[in-house]
Amino acid sequence: MEPSTGEAERKRAGPAARATLVFVRRYSSGASRRMESLVAWVKVTQKRRLTVLEVDADRHSGFVTRLGVTTAPCLVLVKDRRIVGRLEGKVSGRQIDDLIRPHLQ
Repeated sequence: MEPSTGEAERKRAGPAARATLVFVRRYSSGASRRMESLVAWVKVTQKRRLTVLEVDADRHSGFVTRLGVTTAPCLVLVKDRRIVGRLEGKVSGRQIDDLIRPHLQ
């Protein structure tokens, strides 16, 4: 019995890429500091399905520019080397969950 077309494509492509949540922050930003606990919670609860990367916007301005981030704090969801979602400014845990849930394995 041969595998279905979809199954054969998945085998050729290899394992699905793991999504990465990039937290762009500024240490001088109160909103960034308030979001730290939410991002830490996501990092702990989703550690098997999601990589969380924290980036200081002042120290890594080139990388932040390449992501298209203009304000901090900002969450950028990257999967398969493409940006698949973004939240700018102070956000709630529900908004973060809505952003990442469809992309978790």
